[in-house]
Amino acid sequence: MDTKTQLNEALKQAMKSGDEVRKRTVRMALAAIKQVEIDRRISLDEMAVLAILQKEIKMRKESLEEAQKAARADLAAESQAEIEVLNSFLPQGLSPAELRELARQAITETGAAAPADMGKVMKVMLARVAGRAPGDQISAAVRELLQK
Repeated sequence: MDTKTQLNEALKQAMKSGDEVRKRTVRMALAAIKQVEIDRRISLDEMAVLAILQKEIKMRKESLEEAQKAARADLAAESQAEIEVLNSFLPQGLSPAELRELARQAITETGAAAPADMGKVMKVMLARVAGRAPGDQISAAVRELLQK
């Protein structure tokens, strides 16, 4: 079952069970997906849906940091709960060692030798990782290996 279908099913279940946090979070994620589909006039594939979920998680993490800085425990707890709900729809994440190994393979395949070749490697990496790691972790692993 694809992620968009899982989100729709989770919304139905949350509505039946009365889980307000899950219902609100899944609705926001579905709205973000629908907005992109309308703007681009296409139906998104699985990788694009996962990328949107990653973006939503990143936004929630930024909100969490801001809430913690402002000493707003209520907002921080809300953001953390939303992050956990969204994470449940992402595939199992990659460990740092697995990510470095995939980066090594991509660097070998593309023939990259310097940090200037990072774009070529990132293109290959983003296709392979597909939602299993955030973009900043991917770029950090590639940058680290290209600077050696």
